[in-house]
Amino acid sequence: MTKFLLSVHVIVAILAVGPIAVAASMFPRYAQQLTTDGEDPDGKAAGVAGILHKICRGYALFGIGVPVFGLATAVQLDALTDVWLIISIVLTAVAAAVLAMAILPSQQRVLAVAGGTADAGAPAVPASRLSMLTGVFNLLWTVVVVLMIVRPGSTTGA
Repeated sequence: MTKFLLSVHVIVAILAVGPIAVAASMFPRYAQQLTTDGEDPDGKAAGVAGILHKICRGYALFGIGVPVFGLATAVQLDALTDVWLIISIVLTAVAAAVLAMAILPSQQRVLAVAGGTADAGAPAVPASRLSMLTGVFNLLWTVVVVLMIVRPGSTTGA
């Protein structure tokens, strides 16, 4: 059962976090075009940005399976008290918070301002801020992956 849970955990992580990382990283480029007057006359940037936002939002829901199967695997391995796992759990929660409370709302605000549906005077989100937030999200996941592979203090000998 442990091998099954670990396999599902890794597969869901790859299939959920990977697309979010790529789509969120691409979004600022199109956000820049949307926030600069006259650079999107055919609406291509708005269309691509909208699709990238939908990818991030949709895969974020799918990504809930990553910690669910990760915790189930940790229970099977009796590793819930291992420091590397606790740090990974905290970093995963921080990455989820960055995505849910910063990246997704910022993307939505960019799209609303560009589409003219935002409140009057709503500030546009700078593309550089979105790039930074996405970089933090990706860095957090990179550290989690390294911790999962290295597992300092692990008793498995791997």
